[in-house]
Amino acid sequence: MRNNAAAETARKREPVQYTKAEAKTAARETFTGIWAAVTTPFDAMGRIDHRALANDLRYLIDSLEVGGVFCTGVMGEFWALTHRERIEAIRTVIETCDGDVPVLAHTGHHSARETIELTREAQEAGVDFVVVINPYYPISTPDGLRDWFMEVLDAVEIGVWLFDTSYSGASLPLDLIDRLADVDNVCGIKVGHGHERYLEVLRTVSDRILACEASESTWLENMRDHGQTVYMSSALPYLFQTAASQPMSDYTRRALDGDFDAAEAIARSMTPLRNLADKWLHGQWIRDQTNPVPYIKAWAGLLGMSGGVARPPLLPLSNDQLEALAEDLEAAGLV
Repeated sequence: MRNNAAAETARKREPVQYTKAEAKTAARETFTGIWAAVTTPFDAMGRIDHRALANDLRYLIDSLEVGGVFCTGVMGEFWALTHRERIEAIRTVIETCDGDVPVLAHTGHHSARETIELTREAQEAGVDFVVVINPYYPISTPDGLRDWFMEVLDAVEIGVWLFDTSYSGASLPLDLIDRLADVDNVCGIKVGHGHERYLEVLRTVSDRILACEASESTWLENMRDHGQTVYMSSALPYLFQTAASQPMSDYTRRALDGDFDAAEAIARSMTPLRNLADKWLHGQWIRDQTNPVPYIKAWAGLLGMSGGVARPPLLPLSNDQLEALAEDLEAAGLV
């Protein structure tokens, strides 16, 4: 952990400043390394626990040395937050990060007008970029989605990432992604529909925007074979790592430096951690379509982060599940 004054001064970065037409270039310069998607902690009264959120963020920055932070997204339970809460959480993230790392905030909503308002307020709060999930209710035609996105994109100045995720229950049409990649302030797309889909999107738009797959199991391959330079982003950077053990960061650093043999050796050692994720996180979604946020919070809490419960309709783990998870984390050497 770096806590001396010289290191703190050296770590401060200049704010990302760019025009709408410069968003694509700014994104390529900003998005590198491992970014973490943070959860939103709640207190005993069910309100956002801003102090706990700040503590989590400083742990990610100071102990795990993440390259950036993604907030108020799927991990942040955006669907369960009010407009005001989303902006308050974003402000806490900005104030806590304090220029040490860049910040990406999710500002998507089914309403295009609400998305525009959230995006503008997030930009005013100081975020560097935003990400917008596709509206998945009501079901729309590709032309309807195009009109929705163009209404949003025309009305905001900040760089926007598209968010094509299986959690939405719908996938953005590839030809629409292709068309949106030409818009000045569309600078990236986070793909969460499997590796083949990622490769398909990459082939289609990588000449214009960043295409990122937040899958640790393919992260090394994506760096080595597909030129991906940012892991953007999931909870795994703080579920697979602790202040004392940071294999994901270690192999990422070596891979980005071109030492793929060393990176492969470290990545191979993480098989037990991937098995845990398959059991407790990805497996829940694949088997039961159960959103993994309660499991992510429980796992993070067992590692010393804020943890806590998710808001309804997501359910907390049972005592038996929590005990089994704790045993698994201990067996894997994380606890």
